[in-house]
Amino acid sequence: MGSYQAHPTAHVENNSKIGDNTRIWHFSHIRENSEIGKNCNLGKGVYIDTNVKIGNNVKIQNNVSVYAGVEVEDDVFLGPHMVFTNDLYPRAFNNNWKIVRTKVKTGASIGANSTVVCGITIGNYAMIGSGSVVTKDVPDYALVYGNPARLNGFVCTCGKKLENMVEKTEKLVKYRCSNCSTIVEIKKEDHDLLGD
Repeated sequence: MGSYQAHPTAHVENNSKIGDNTRIWHFSHIRENSEIGKNCNLGKGVYIDTNVKIGNNVKIQNNVSVYAGVEVEDDVFLGPHMVFTNDLYPRAFNNNWKIVRTKVKTGASIGANSTVVCGITIGNYAMIGSGSVVTKDVPDYALVYGNPARLNGFVCTCGKKLENMVEKTEKLVKYRCSNCSTIVEIKKEDHDLLGD
């Protein structure tokens, strides 16, 4: 185990791995065989299930539960009260349920009170608007929101919506961010999902 900080009310089970400089706040529960990277911040009432893997520099806001079958890569933001699921056919009386895997890739942000239906991948630096219900894969840099969540553009690594297209080729669409001037390359197949 690394050198991490856990509030006295937090419960950290044996055989969990927690990286250096990670902070775990009030009434959080970290289950056995879970892995949390370095420099993470877990807010009040966070639940990390068994065998869950969390990357480095992840910020998990209050009352988020990360259930078995979910993998969170580096630099991800999980907003307050957002929800992951891990079973497509939940029944209280079903003893043969199957965990369906979900992946949140590097730099993605999921807004407050969003729900992520299991079995999907949220792409690198994607932005999920607050209150969304995410039912299908989200491309890299995509901005999605609504119920069900729909593609409404693309965002920069800084989080601002991309509006200044500078080049379009057979494989890529390039934008320059008006906030930080970063050039962001979007796969044309993903960009085409916007329609006309």
